[in-house]
Amino acid sequence: MSEATRVAAFFDVDRTLIAVNSGELWVRHLWRSGRLSPAWALRSLLWIGQYRLGLLDFEGVIARVAADYRGRDAREVAAEITRFFDAEIASSLCVEGPQRIAEHRAAGHEVALLTSGSRFMAEPVAARLGVEHILCSELEIDDAGVLTGRHQPPACGGAGKIVHAERLAAALGVDLARSFFYTDSYTDLPMLAKVGHPRVINPDARLRRLARARGWEIEAWKPA
Repeated sequence: MSEATRVAAFFDVDRTLIAVNSGELWVRHLWRSGRLSPAWALRSLLWIGQYRLGLLDFEGVIARVAADYRGRDAREVAAEITRFFDAEIASSLCVEGPQRIAEHRAAGHEVALLTSGSRFMAEPVAARLGVEHILCSELEIDDAGVLTGRHQPPACGGAGKIVHAERLAAALGVDLARSFFYTDSYTDLPMLAKVGHPRVINPDARLRRLARARGWEIEAWKPA
């Protein structure tokens, strides 16, 4: 397709499709299981604080996380995180998400997750909601299925989300100016400004103020 004529609906995951922050819950899970050192716990708390303030260096954080998983079997990591999702995240899926996804599909739109998290956390969400396209921060896996300790830049956070969205748009002939993006976070402002139909879901305080000033739709989504 030589001309971008299709429409896409991009969905953030944490506090949008799900009512919680999966990264925070994963850190707690690792702490409870005794696999998180005090230093890593403090660093994780710092990252969470920086994220909430819109100051997080997504590239640096993903690089550090990828290094920590060096040498792990990707299938084992995926299985563990899927079990974690089923036990602690699945019940937090917001009921409005599947409804909105169905509406976009009925309109003939492409549907994609657009999340700063890893594919390990995004895949259970996509499987539960039947979403084909996953745009996320990718950890590098070698031919033997082992995590190398590196990631594939750019990380899918902040302005990096635009890069991932533009790649999908180019591949599928999507016009971002006619497309939708659903998110809760002020850190996603670059992508919200890129699409023609920004949708603000369960926003943090700064995004709520900005959305009101710009006349963007604000919605409250909740789990069942």
